[in-house]
Amino acid sequence: MRRIAILTSGGDAPGMNGAIRAVVRKSLYYGYEVYGIERGYEGLIQGNFRKMDSASVAGIIQRGGTVLKTARSKDYRTTEGFNKALRNLKEYGIFCVVVIGGDGSMAGARKLTEAGINTVVIPGTIDNDMAGTDYTIGFDTALNTALEAVNKIRDTVESHSRVAIIEVMGRSAGHIALMTGLACGAEKILLPEEKVDLDSVCRKLSETYKRGKRYSIIVVAEGAASGYDVAKAIKEKTEFDASVTVLGYIQRGGSPSAKDNIMASRMGSAAVDAIAENHMNCLVGANMGEIVLLDYETAVHVVRGVNKKLHQLAGILSL
Repeated sequence: MRRIAILTSGGDAPGMNGAIRAVVRKSLYYGYEVYGIERGYEGLIQGNFRKMDSASVAGIIQRGGTVLKTARSKDYRTTEGFNKALRNLKEYGIFCVVVIGGDGSMAGARKLTEAGINTVVIPGTIDNDMAGTDYTIGFDTALNTALEAVNKIRDTVESHSRVAIIEVMGRSAGHIALMTGLACGAEKILLPEEKVDLDSVCRKLSETYKRGKRYSIIVVAEGAASGYDVAKAIKEKTEFDASVTVLGYIQRGGSPSAKDNIMASRMGSAAVDAIAENHMNCLVGANMGEIVLLDYETAVHVVRGVNKKLHQLAGILSL
């Protein structure tokens, strides 16, 4: 009987549990045995394997985070740690490892593939910045969490005629900031992909004030600038009172949205189909809403940045 293992790695993302559920139950449908590896690649080294059945994934689809836990592993990068991981996989007779995570997780899967272990990767990261796919599990939930927070903050800044600066996640990619800003009608959206011009931000606030609007919303990705630095510049260069809200880990948690659970179910199922069809060592991605399989060498070269036309649109609509 073929044995499949599944692990979650890197940052947790809403929808990971839906993907775990889909992988486990589709594997059982095909007659495979499934083992969950707790705490990612670190758990792979430590031998944290547990057999999973249909009951073990009951009631998890609506939960945020990951029931398999996650961790970053320095030991996995060492020869000794990696060889220990390989020995554990061979001891359990694992035929293929399904990895749920971002670019770093895919790099870890590719390392296993190069050592002769089959792998399949399901994209899971709230930043939506993974190579080879239009969509990553967790993004929609994080986006809606940020949007809900901005809409609540708006009530206060409108009442007090202030500028609200909301710092969202996105160290190297501004997808959350861009889509949140577009959805909430922000006056300014600051992205790590573009140079931040604080003078331009202040001019935009002044123009908005002259048109009669007494409050403004600025959404900034953490990789673009510190929200506090933006507030300091506004206070120094204008007469406006600016407040800062850093959303932080609140964007990672919570029950997955319908879209995330649907995509998780589709991707998880597709991953096991790929194994059954002997189409492994690939990323299960999304392209224009359709599920696609890309080998790792192809996937890493398919990089999709933020949609600059949408950024331009957000600026036009905030005039």
